[in-house]
Amino acid sequence: MDYSKEISNLKNRLDDAKIKRARAESTLESLNKQKEELLVEIEKLGVKPENLEIEIANLENEIDGLLFEASKLLSEDI
Repeated sequence: MDYSKEISNLKNRLDDAKIKRARAESTLESLNKQKEELLVEIEKLGVKPENLEIEIANLENEIDGLLFEASKLLSEDI
């Protein structure tokens, strides 16, 4: 067995792993920053992040109701 080739191969794999780890950490940091920015924006809109799913459901219901009402009004006009 050629130990120098094996060691060189392992070193290259370790270097690649270090690069991938650095990229992943950078991506994670960026995503966490974006998450914080979105949470601030959500708060500015007057919605608490923990109530976001409820707020989305309420808005979907409101949209459905408005679409139904618009459809009903259009069918009455024709």
